[in-house]
Amino acid sequence: MTHGWSARDIPDQSGRTAVVTGANSGIGLVTARELARCGARVLLACRDERRGEEAAARIRYAVRGADVEFARLDLADLSSVRAFAEGFRADRLDLLINNAGVMALPYGRTADGFETQFGVNHLGHFALTGLLLPKLLAAGGARVVTVSSGLHALGNIDMGDLNSERNYRRWTAYGRSKTANLLFVHELARRLAAAGSALVAAAAHPGYASTNLQTAAARMEHRRAAERVAGIANRVVAQPASAGALPTLYAATAPGVRPDSFTGPRVLGWRGAPGPSWRAGWTRGDVAGERLWVASEQLTGVVYPGL
Repeated sequence: MTHGWSARDIPDQSGRTAVVTGANSGIGLVTARELARCGARVLLACRDERRGEEAAARIRYAVRGADVEFARLDLADLSSVRAFAEGFRADRLDLLINNAGVMALPYGRTADGFETQFGVNHLGHFALTGLLLPKLLAAGGARVVTVSSGLHALGNIDMGDLNSERNYRRWTAYGRSKTANLLFVHELARRLAAAGSALVAAAAHPGYASTNLQTAAARMEHRRAAERVAGIANRVVAQPASAGALPTLYAATAPGVRPDSFTGPRVLGWRGAPGPSWRAGWTRGDVAGERLWVASEQLTGVVYPGL
């Protein structure tokens, strides 16, 4: 890995098709824009149609000839995930960027009754990846990149309480959902290797990047002081979303990215060029990965063909 890897180092993506979840803002928008700039056809998979269409228009304005399109996807509703997958008409999918997420929300449930952070951050993406797997396998050299967080260290998953029903703490639940992302990547990579597949499953995290993720919960709860503090931290401490997207773009496009790798900013995991990132030992557990996988299949009803 070179020290100064940047968006200029993204290889030509012409002829490749990418799906980026949560591409209407933040690092998802930057990821989609830079993939389009390098020639990929990019599907912006977003919950809000107006914001998704606006994001597509912004990318077309920034990148002449960009091949981008909005498609509705609500990861908090498995019927929406299934509808998105059924509506995906391309013969192959080269890049699936599981980027969308929610952070430190007050307790809530998805349309299917899952705790919101676990449901959106993990189960929605687990279902989406499984439903799109045949299209990914049909593309030689495809990759699945799942965006986790350094804050996965806040909590290991509790197999006896996946939906945090016993004692909900918003930051612990967030950490658990990000641990689930890494365990998912670990188990998916293990299963792909056992099946002899060349599909690469990798993980990335943005460090501390300035996005609306930090302010969303405070805004929802009308905690104006907390929202202001988060906004100030975004301006003073955080790196811009353009830098926060680099680990994802590296994991998605750089040559030689290894299965089950975890890429993040080099400087203390907060900022800087992409490099290998620390991860908690519990995110590499084969037994935990298998148990979470089986539970995720049962909860979503999505079984991965051939794995």
